[in-house]
Amino acid sequence: MDINDILQIIVSPTTAAFALAAIGLNFHYGLTGLLNMGQAGFMLIGMYGYAITISQGGSMWLGILISFVGAILFALFLGWPTLRLRGDYLAIVTIAAAEMVRLIGRSQWLKEWTGGNTGLRGNQFKGPFENLSPFQPARIVEIGPFSFHTTIWWLMLVGWVAVAVAAALFWRLNKSPWGRVLKGVREDEDAVRSLGKSVYSFKMQALIIGGVLGAAGGVIWAHGNAVQPDSMGRVTTFWIWTMLLLGGAATVLGPILGSVLFWAMFVFIKQLAPLVLPNLAPQQIEPLALAFVGIGLILLIVFRPQGILGDKREISLNV
Repeated sequence: MDINDILQIIVSPTTAAFALAAIGLNFHYGLTGLLNMGQAGFMLIGMYGYAITISQGGSMWLGILISFVGAILFALFLGWPTLRLRGDYLAIVTIAAAEMVRLIGRSQWLKEWTGGNTGLRGNQFKGPFENLSPFQPARIVEIGPFSFHTTIWWLMLVGWVAVAVAAALFWRLNKSPWGRVLKGVREDEDAVRSLGKSVYSFKMQALIIGGVLGAAGGVIWAHGNAVQPDSMGRVTTFWIWTMLLLGGAATVLGPILGSVLFWAMFVFIKQLAPLVLPNLAPQQIEPLALAFVGIGLILLIVFRPQGILGDKREISLNV
């Protein structure tokens, strides 16, 4: 078993990207109690908005702006018909909307823009970001147990700085009067409404902020991989929920810890499975690893529903 693989996935851009998306979901669920089951849709919006802009000749900064504006419009599209309602309406709509984004990305009628079911290759949009890298020339650099190409070091630096900024934003807003209103909405929105606050407006603000962070995670993820619609299917949202619940909802560091532990466990189980089950086919290893991660989540919900860092009082919802 190679411990270096586990250490490298812990600091990888993939972990940083999902930590950003989980922090966004923390605004939705941890702070406000919104059951967003389509965070993968926000990631796809960010990926496509950024990659299409650059592949069509736009600048990197314009691509970032369009990805964020796309996430805002997507949040407004989701929230307008659902946030005035109670219960699981948002969950139902977000599942369907995220699938709609994925299927539109796969469709042939937009293939010239989205690449269809094959998506957009990295060389179509990664250049402007990689050209900003201070790590030149391009080569493999080893620092202790970590060995990455200089472009990955650059992406990791930007990704984890973005995670730190998002965590600081959550901490600051969580302690602010705005954050206290959101926690009031989570626990008893009728009481908040009786104080003259617009519950709908506060929910929409939280949905937009969390969606923009999800889009930012999508941009980071795309730079470490490519833009392919099926890479952000329904299961991706449940991965993000697993990370949030594992680390602890409504906490500053919970989504980050959850993302790190999720990917570390995933790689660990993938390495352990062939040793325990030598007759296992290679294509069966990843589904088995995900199954064990799912079992771990079930046990966590049963024995510690607040997560590793969470407070059980913070997960009460008025639904």
